[in-house]
Amino acid sequence: MPAADPRRLPETAAVLEIRRAVRRWLGAFAPSGAVAVALSGGADSLALTAAAVVEAVSVDALIIDHQLQSGSARVAAEAAATAHRLGCRSARVLTVRVGAEGGLEAAARHARYAGLDAARAGLPVLLGHTLDDQAETVLLGLARGSGGRSIQGMAPYAAPWGRPLLGVRRAVTRRFCADTELAPHEDPHNSAPEFTRVRLRHEVLPLLEDVLGGGVGPALARTAEQLREDGAALDELADGLLRAARRDSAETLAVEILATAPAALRRRAIRLWLLAGGAKAVTDKHLRAVDALVTDWRGQGGVALGGGSPGIRLVAEREHGRLTMRRR
Repeated sequence: MPAADPRRLPETAAVLEIRRAVRRWLGAFAPSGAVAVALSGGADSLALTAAAVVEAVSVDALIIDHQLQSGSARVAAEAAATAHRLGCRSARVLTVRVGAEGGLEAAARHARYAGLDAARAGLPVLLGHTLDDQAETVLLGLARGSGGRSIQGMAPYAAPWGRPLLGVRRAVTRRFCADTELAPHEDPHNSAPEFTRVRLRHEVLPLLEDVLGGGVGPALARTAEQLREDGAALDELADGLLRAARRDSAETLAVEILATAPAALRRRAIRLWLLAGGAKAVTDKHLRAVDALVTDWRGQGGVALGGGSPGIRLVAEREHGRLTMRRR
C-alpha cells in the first residue's frame, strides 16, 4: 500500500492539541527535529507517531514485541505497516525476552526500555504517556510512601525518554485516532484486573473523581509538576552541600558539615553520594539509616546497600568523623 501523505491531517481540536504538544516538546528538547517513537499500536502511541511525523524532521518507529500474547508478532507487524503509511522514515520490530524478576509488569517494562535504548541510534525516544498515565504514576508513588521524589511522576524529558503528551488526556488521543481514521490496537493487558495500574485506571481514579467532584487527574499531574520544580531546586542546593562535605576527600563526606544542614538537603546530598558510589535502588529506609550515622551516632555499625556483587556487600559507615562506603 502506498504511504499516505503525512502532512494531510484533519484540523480537528484533538489533532491540533496533540500537534501543538509535540511541537512544543520538539522546540524545547529536540531542536534537530530527529526522533524515534515507541509505537505499540495503541491509541496514545498512534496519535503521537502521526503528530510527530508532521512536526518532526524525521521519525523512526520502534515497535516492541514482548511475545507475551498469542498473535503479538502480527500486531507488531501491523504497527510497523501503519508507521510506514503515516510517513515514518523507518519502522523496526524489536523482539524482546521478558524475564520474571519483580513481577510481569516490571519485567516487561525493563525489557521494553532496554530494547528501545539499544535500537534508538542516539535519538531521543518519544513515549505516549498521557496526563492520565501521569495521574496513575503519582498515585503509585504515593502508595510507596518514599517521599516527594516518588510522587514527582514522569518528566517531559529524562534522556533519552521524551513524553510530549503529559498534558494531554487519554480521551484526546482516542479522538485523534477517530478523526484520522486510525484503528488502535486494544491490548488485553490494559483491562486485566491482576495489574495494579489497570485497577487504578478503572476503579480507583473513577471513584476519586466521583467522590471529589472531578478534576482529580489534572490535579495529580499539576502536583507532580510542582514537585519536580521544587525537587530540581533542592537537588541543586544539595549538590552544593555535597561539594562542601567532600572538601577534604572526593570519596568521603564530612559529618560535621552534613549535620548542620537541613534534613531535606542533607538526605538529598547523601542520596547523590550513595548513587555516585555505586548504590542501587536507594530507599527511604536506606537514606534514614545512613542519615542516622550523621545525626544519631551511637557507635552503630554500617548500613548495607544494594549495589554490591556476589559475595560482596556495599556498606556505608562512619569512621573518624566522615561517612565512607566500602565493599566487604
